[in-house]
Amino acid sequence: MSDSVFNLAVDEHNIAVVTIDVKGEKMNTLRSSFADDLKALLEEAKQQAVKGMVFISGKSDNFIAGADVKMLDSVQQREDALAISELCHHAFFDLQNLPYTTVSAIHGAALGGGLEFALACDYRVASDSDLTKIGLPEVQLGLLPGGGGTQRLTKMIGIQKGLEWMLTGKQIRAKQAKKAGVLDDCVPQSVLLKVAKQFAAKGKPQPAEPKLDTVSKLLESNPFGRNFIFKKAKENVIKQTGGHYPAPLAIIKAVRASVELDKLKAYKTEAESFATLVMSDESKALRSVFFATTEMKKDWRNDDAPAINKAAVLGGGLMGAGIAHVTAVKAKLPVRIKDVAEQGISNAMNYSYKILSKRLKRRIMSKAALQLTMNRITGTTDYSGFKHIDLVIEAVFEDLELKQGMVADIERECQQSTIFASNTSSLPISQIAAQAQRPENVIGLHYFSPVEKMPLVEIIPHAGTAKETIERVVNFARKQGKTPIVVKDTAGFYVNRILAPYLNEAANLMLAGEPIEKIDAALVEFGFPVGPLALLDEVGIDIGSKIAPILEKELGERFKAPDAFSRMIESKRLGRKSGRGFYEYDKKGKKVDESVYQLLNVTPAPRLNKSEIAKRCVAQMLNEAARCLDEGIIASPRDGDIGAIFGIGFPPFLGGPFSYMDKLGASKVSSDMSTLANSNAIFAPCDTLVAMAGSGAKFYDTQPKTAAESEAVASEPAEPASDDAAANVKE
Repeated sequence: MSDSVFNLAVDEHNIAVVTIDVKGEKMNTLRSSFADDLKALLEEAKQQAVKGMVFISGKSDNFIAGADVKMLDSVQQREDALAISELCHHAFFDLQNLPYTTVSAIHGAALGGGLEFALACDYRVASDSDLTKIGLPEVQLGLLPGGGGTQRLTKMIGIQKGLEWMLTGKQIRAKQAKKAGVLDDCVPQSVLLKVAKQFAAKGKPQPAEPKLDTVSKLLESNPFGRNFIFKKAKENVIKQTGGHYPAPLAIIKAVRASVELDKLKAYKTEAESFATLVMSDESKALRSVFFATTEMKKDWRNDDAPAINKAAVLGGGLMGAGIAHVTAVKAKLPVRIKDVAEQGISNAMNYSYKILSKRLKRRIMSKAALQLTMNRITGTTDYSGFKHIDLVIEAVFEDLELKQGMVADIERECQQSTIFASNTSSLPISQIAAQAQRPENVIGLHYFSPVEKMPLVEIIPHAGTAKETIERVVNFARKQGKTPIVVKDTAGFYVNRILAPYLNEAANLMLAGEPIEKIDAALVEFGFPVGPLALLDEVGIDIGSKIAPILEKELGERFKAPDAFSRMIESKRLGRKSGRGFYEYDKKGKKVDESVYQLLNVTPAPRLNKSEIAKRCVAQMLNEAARCLDEGIIASPRDGDIGAIFGIGFPPFLGGPFSYMDKLGASKVSSDMSTLANSNAIFAPCDTLVAMAGSGAKFYDTQPKTAAESEAVASEPAEPASDDAAANVKE
């Protein structure tokens, strides 16, 4: 078994300890050879007359992290996907039906197929480490658990909790998993193997009922109650996904089969659904996002670059507070907040305390851990404590002179190697660095609001930024739990550049008489998490108004913001933060503010259907994305897709703007834009799309640029601004 992922050792009590270790990989994953390896292992164990078996990982931070997604991506036919699921079923049945006791000793991640493997064992014992998390996250790849997970999990923890875990793909900590009934014990890692061996010597357990409260037991114990559960689950899925994702509905179907059909038919339902999902466009798109984000972790990576150990934030507003929060909580680094007023510091620290208090209330965090985290955040109204800071991030309003003054302050107050990062959403970094004594240390680090939730960050070097500065900041952003993309230094960068025309088109449609709620509903039905006018309210209409003139000056007239925005600001309609914008807000929620029509001299007169509205708004975004790639704002279609999905919520099931254009075909995209351009020249397809339509080329015809090529793009001087403009952006 030298090539096997399993290594068998039998102790003096005939308890076998099987170490799981995929050679040459950081993570244990279930691969195509797994079933054969398991069969050979069980045959060897039979030869040695073992009386119990413990599975433990040879990796330091994962048990089995799931199935090898590349294996699934290589599947060409549905029958092959079906065979994978059925093979797992048979392998896990063999494991479950052994004459001796099996135990999974879990330390680190046991996810997807890894948890399904553990569920097939008689007992599950886990370490109480923060590294230990279990879950069935297949839904995030547009799949369902195909190794019996939909069948076994619900029998252990009940229908409702099983659906919750699988429909959200949530990862559960060990103590929560024990409470739910998935784990038989939760112990310190130092005694994990010892306790697992004790379970292996116990003999097989008796079948146990799920640990349910009285109401759940009543609902799940009869056909009428179960029908209610499945009906509500389906309604919630449709409401939350708009029906764009087939996997959640397939999960509900498979779980229902587990309680309504005989065993063989239920497992067949799971396998058939798994095979269909593997071949679906939605899963292929979500898997492409997974591969892209995995590949991006290699870009600009330099483990030898000096680490950032201490950070500071200038400005205690919402952005500054969010940046400080992810620095202290995710990166686990000390962060110092400077604000002109004590109240600003207090507000920023309270921002983190409120978030952490919710985790404390849910027992995800202890009081001691909360206090330790809060101790990492300190504040000052001057530059005391800045002498040994490695990275300073400014998060103040868009004023070039103010930001240049801050660069000078940091160069005076901090060490020579201190990096100055600007969270500007529109000002070119070259202008912020124009008067710097050490411009090689100046860079853009653009977060999105709310910082603790939005996964993307744009990293913007100017022509004089040092390569080491880029590498250090990329490493830091990843520590904060962010997915960074390095983009060229031009106004609006990438995400706001493609967002601006999308938002402007939505506003123009409203000014032409399309109802506010209809516009937003159209884009939500297309797949965005919120509509464009609701998004403007969330961001703050005044934010866009401050940024718009900067972008117009740098990029020209093409994306000039509608004059309506200035009228809304004059009437104090700033969005959610002021209680009204396009919508009115109160404790009950929001509703369209009908008086906004009178303010803007608009008479609602619907004339377009929702599909036409979505096409017009999205066309603007696609056109600008193609221009950004052509101008080198982004290094590759891959970066453009991830930036749009993680930065503004472009529908993940479509794979991002470039994947979506490839799916439609450049010819159709260009043709649709040309048709729209007949009534408004702003829709005219850019030269790149026209050329691709003629040649039949696709954005993904060529491989994404390597990290070295990305570095070459990022270090080039920015192109001169064109006469075209982007305006009204997201902070």
